[in-house]
Parts: sequence; structure tokens; C-alpha cells
Amino acid sequence: MASVSISRASCTIKSYLSSSGFSVTRCLSMFDPSVPTQSSVNLNPTLKPCLSNFPFSPLSQSLPQILNFELCRNIRLHPDFLFVAHVSTSSGVGGDSKKQKNSSSNENDTRFPAANFSWIDSYLPRQVQPYARLARLDKPIGTWLLLWPCMWSITLAAPPGHLPDFKMLTLFGCGALLLRGAGCTINDLLDRDIDTKVERTKVRPIASGLLTPFQGLCFLGFQLLLGLGILLQLNNYSRVLGASSLLLVFSYPLMKRFTFWPQAYLGLTFNWGALLGWAAVKGGLDPAIVLPLYASGVFWTLVYDTIYAHQDKEDDVKVGVKSTALHFGESTKEWISGFGIACIGSLALSGFNAGIGWPYYPFLGAASGHLIWQIWTADLSSRSDCNKKFVSNKWFGAIIFGGILAGRLAS
Repeated sequence: MASVSISRASCTIKSYLSSSGFSVTRCLSMFDPSVPTQSSVNLNPTLKPCLSNFPFSPLSQSLPQILNFELCRNIRLHPDFLFVAHVSTSSGVGGDSKKQKNSSSNENDTRFPAANFSWIDSYLPRQVQPYARLARLDKPIGTWLLLWPCMWSITLAAPPGHLPDFKMLTLFGCGALLLRGAGCTINDLLDRDIDTKVERTKVRPIASGLLTPFQGLCFLGFQLLLGLGILLQLNNYSRVLGASSLLLVFSYPLMKRFTFWPQAYLGLTFNWGALLGWAAVKGGLDPAIVLPLYASGVFWTLVYDTIYAHQDKEDDVKVGVKSTALHFGESTKEWISGFGIACIGSLALSGFNAGIGWPYYPFLGAASGHLIWQIWTADLSSRSDCNKKFVSNKWFGAIIFGGILAGRLAS
């Protein structure tokens, strides 16, 4: 047995613990179910006054700094506890000092996941927090990946020597935030049974039971209503084009059940803004410019989302869903290298057809270097490194945007 000290200065229990009246027994049941739960709880005397009356007080009330549990050495806290824990072998109840001395340093210092703790917990009202998590407001990378193709297209559609339409950039920024959130809500509603079986997703609001499917559906209606308000500010051609993207948004979460290429389908969905941004400015489409731009985004998505999918490949095999990560296997880097080349080539063709100025091409070279770095250094066996490379794609999008802007001003 080991003593686990909770050492986060602002330890708080998740909002659903404070709002649902969970007891001590319920709290213990939220430890990893694969680990025996015949553990007892010894509270530090300074905590007893705070925890003697369950349910917990509201989330805004912090718990004191130290909480001692008697647990098996290999027990893992459920991520929703939001604690960073230190396993102390210097003092343990009934522990064997010789065994403790032989323990590895990894056992002596175990950091439990606190991925769910974010600005949402600090700044948003308790009742709103589950919906903010459902919309992934604490993970803005998805919004950036959806927004960049829109900004590329709007900037490319600007008159030579002029800045892009600021109103359009603002509208599409708000639209990307809403549509990405709506897509996450749809995904979580359709995948709630799968999410409970995947380590990374089992604590999502609907999968964990923090929100009911009906509450999620109501929130989805609210998001789509706000999105409609933005769409109605565009021209008629753009309204029809934008509304047609909902077919892709609603069907994408199902693709992993039927094909090894859900990442390609995500590319078709996430890069629709490459078509819509141009149409919003020009009132129509120029296939010679927007189709290569759209294709470049699809190839880009195949690169970053295949890397992302390697985080879940073990769980995907167990659950029975498909991905390009599983399909490519050991050949992943060869495949995504080809997609990266196709992405850069399509961007070059789109810029050439648009008559963009020469500054665009040095930026395109820098973006190529970024893709090479991603693919060359990605450790596909490391979840943390795959996520790091995935998140870095916001900078790829920013480089291309900067190039388009510089090229348009110089043309």
C-alpha cells in the first residue's frame, strides 16, 4: 500500500460531483475499474470538517491542499479528479520499507492525468461548463483547422493590392467556432457508446453521463440556430453552398464504421470553407482557383488527422472502428509524405491560377519545411508526440495565410 498525496494547490472536484450529490463510495467507484477497489480512505484531519457532510459544496469552493488515500501502488485516478498526485514511499500504512527502497523512481513520482482542467473550470459558471466542454472550447485547435481554409480563400479573393474583407473574416471566424462546436456535439451524440470504450474520450460530457443525449441535442439546436444567423448574412449562393455542408458534418462521425478513410471524409468536411469563403466574396466559384485550394486542404487534413489517429489505434482495434492510421500501419510516413507533396503542389497551382505575387512562394517553402518537420520527427508510437504534431498545424495554416496575404498585397 502507498500513500498518495494530492498536491495540486487548487484541487477541486469536477462540477458533476458537486452537483450530483455523490458520496464517498461513489467517488471511490470512479477510480480505474480495472484496478481492485478494496481501498480505504484515510482523510487528513484538516480535511475532515470539509468532507464530513456530503454532497460536496459548489465547485467554487476549493478543497484544502492535502488529501491522503490508502491505495494499491498501481491505482490510477480517473481524469475527472483533476489532480496531480505524488506517490510517497517514505511513509505508507502497512508498507514494506524494503520493497519501497526497491521501487523504481517512476513509481515514486506518478503524475495522474489532469487534461480536463482548463480555463473553463476557472472562469465559466458551473452549469455552463459541460456544454463548453462538449463544444471543445478548451481545445481551440479544431477551430483553427476549420478556419484557416476559409481565411485562405477570403484573402485569395481580395482585389490585387488590397487587404481581405475584415467583415467576412470576422463572420467566418464566428462561424468556424460555432460549426466546429456543432460538429463535436454531433460526433459525441453518435459516438457516445464508442467513446466510453476509448481512454481519451471516455470522460467527454455525454459519454460520461454528465450530459444526457437530450441535453446534447438541445445544445446542438442552439448552435445551429446561431450558425444560421451568420449564414443568412452571406449572399444567396453562399447560403446554399454553406447549408449543403451540413450533410458532410452530420455523416462524418459514421464514416469510421464503414471505411478506413474517415480522415479523407473529414478533409472534405473541414475544408468546405475554401469554397465558401471565395463564394462569399465573389458571389460564385472559380474552379481553376478554388478546386486546387480545396484539394490542398483535403490532403493537409489527411496528413494531420492520420497523425492524430495514431493516438487511438489500440483502442480503435478493440472497439472495431477504422482509420487511415490502421490502414497505413508501418507505411504511414510514406503515405502522409505523398499527401504533403500533393498539398503543397495544389497550393502552388491555386496561387498561380489566382495570379498571386511572388512573396507567396517563399511562405509556401516555409510551410513545406513545417510539413517535413512534422512527418520526419513524428513518433507514431507516442500519444503525446502525435498530439503535439497535430496541434502544430495551426502554424502551418498561419504560414499559408501570411503567404497569401503578402502575395495578394504585392500582386
